[in-house]
Amino acid sequence: MATRHLYVVRHGEADPFGELTDAGRRQSELLGERLAPLPVDAVWHSPLARAERSARIIGGRLGGAAVREAAELVDHVPYVPDEPPPGWAGFFDGYDAAEAASGRELADALVRRFARPADTVTHEVLVTHAYPAAWLVRHALDAPPARWIGLNCANTALTVIEYRDGAGSTVLTYNDMGHLPPELRWTGFGPGVRP
Repeated sequence: MATRHLYVVRHGEADPFGELTDAGRRQSELLGERLAPLPVDAVWHSPLARAERSARIIGGRLGGAAVREAAELVDHVPYVPDEPPPGWAGFFDGYDAAEAASGRELADALVRRFARPADTVTHEVLVTHAYPAAWLVRHALDAPPARWIGLNCANTALTVIEYRDGAGSTVLTYNDMGHLPPELRWTGFGPGVRP
């Protein structure tokens, strides 16, 4: 049965200039080691430097998987609700109709390209950002568009989604940090108590 296995990850921890930190490089190495036993066909990455550098590190552990850019994976706000949740109202302040439409077009392109079964069995790693990862999970669960809000993921946390021909999508795991030691988990989240 034709199945697309997507391994969706947020890039490694980066500094304010988009450069991977030492922690981000180590996170990417550990994720690559975790994925190494899988028959990965390709590692796709966002055009942004932090995702591209993470993808190169991950791909270097995967025994020859092609590492390529995919513009659809760029960091963007996929959907701006008409009435955002109160805690998010300030985040959406200033998004005009043109920006919202552009984000929605990118989100639609992301889904068209990756959120569907392949012609054969494929295993693809997508190195992206928190919001596109959340959008793919929201789409796979067929949740309302605004539900992407609050689906955050840690740096190099693993989300696995399968798309089977004739069977729809299955979210196998979300925000899995099992490959990271405790000191490298939960980066990319705000302050708070974490398990």
